[in-house]
Amino acid sequence: MSAHWISICTLIGMFVLATVLPINMGVIAFVGAFLVGTLVAGLNAKAILGGFPADLFLTLVGITYLFALAQNNGTIDWLVKLAVRAVRGRIAAIPWIMFFIAALLTSVGAVSPAAVAIIAPIALGFAAKYGINPLMMGLMVVHGAQGGGFSPISIYGGITNKIVAKAGLPLSEMTTMLASLGVNLTVSLLLFFMFGGMKLLRQKADASGEVPAVRRTAHGQGGAQVYGDAEAEALTEEHRTAIRDDDSLMNAAPVASADTGSRTYQLATVAGLIGLAVLTLFFKQDIGFVSISIGLLLTLMAPNLQKRALGQVSWPEIMLIVGVSTFVGVMDKMGTIDFVGHSVAGLTSPLMAALLLCFVGAVVSAFASSTAVLGSLIPLAVPFLEGDAGVSAIGFIAAMAVSSTIVDVSPFSTNGALVLANAKGIDRDVFFRQLLVYGAIVTLVAPVVVWLLFVVL
Repeated sequence: MSAHWISICTLIGMFVLATVLPINMGVIAFVGAFLVGTLVAGLNAKAILGGFPADLFLTLVGITYLFALAQNNGTIDWLVKLAVRAVRGRIAAIPWIMFFIAALLTSVGAVSPAAVAIIAPIALGFAAKYGINPLMMGLMVVHGAQGGGFSPISIYGGITNKIVAKAGLPLSEMTTMLASLGVNLTVSLLLFFMFGGMKLLRQKADASGEVPAVRRTAHGQGGAQVYGDAEAEALTEEHRTAIRDDDSLMNAAPVASADTGSRTYQLATVAGLIGLAVLTLFFKQDIGFVSISIGLLLTLMAPNLQKRALGQVSWPEIMLIVGVSTFVGVMDKMGTIDFVGHSVAGLTSPLMAALLLCFVGAVVSAFASSTAVLGSLIPLAVPFLEGDAGVSAIGFIAAMAVSSTIVDVSPFSTNGALVLANAKGIDRDVFFRQLLVYGAIVTLVAPVVVWLLFVVL
């Protein structure tokens, strides 16, 4: 077996092992980079560490640290309550409020599972109280989180854009962001009308927050949460602090908490998030340094309040991403990336190669880590995207981004498992099968649709 095939089989084995066992794929990837790099490629430790993505590491640490600060001081909860109260009893608006809040959270730097962990308990509590289909509500939260996931200052967006830039491919951050938001928004619109949206449009809560025409459903038991991919390890303190009382936030009075900052501090946090967007989008400053700088300013304002923030940084998620990136760096030094890309392009046309990679990304991501998929598959496409291959690199990146993340509605992914665990007043076995069927449909259909939209057309 050639060195190229040994590294490819190792990469496949890493995905399988991380899917079957609750082991962080980043740990496996670092070991794989060391063993393959030294025993197969003849590289020394310095050469192997040359593939360590220091800039990406700083970005992930900075963004997740700043998001932890915003969660701890009550800014996130405050913004959620303001948005929910804005619906003024319009029941049909609640799923869309949840969609856009989830999208906003991921667009400003929250990892997708953390955003779903915060919003899903609230959203599904609303679904039980107001007779909203829990499947529709849960799926709209997940699609919202995925829809906002490719903004230039988001986790997915930062990873993808850095990988594309490193590969020397044409880059359009706005195209990838709008593609993800557009596809997920369209899917959510279809789900809204398929699962009772027209009925909701005719309902409105009274002054007490009740809907007389809706029979109140009993709240079901909580149920254990089962996570099926490595990204679940990123849900540390964010998930434990995310579970809230599922009564209506439109009627609930604010409850003071020892962990909640003052309104002035929350306004400063919002200003910091806006400043992050302005400095990175318009002044092209490094998002990692900017986010850590803003986080330090907020910490100096209330150091005791933010003691937990550094511990809430998504270290397992960061370990996963930088580990896989380091292994891909070893594959790149070995020439395996070029070997695979040219082999795929040689087996079939570039258009079919693009479709094949989209399918691979969707299937693997439904069971494993979306971030790991993005980090490993995009570099494989570089050879047939370079030159006059008839495939737009910008379109392919958009298609790969969407097909590798929209499948996180699967109950085997963290997001799908969170929806399943937080649904109330339902038969969990039936709900699991519904999520499973929907996830399978999305996995089979989405790659073809996005390939047609962004690559062929």
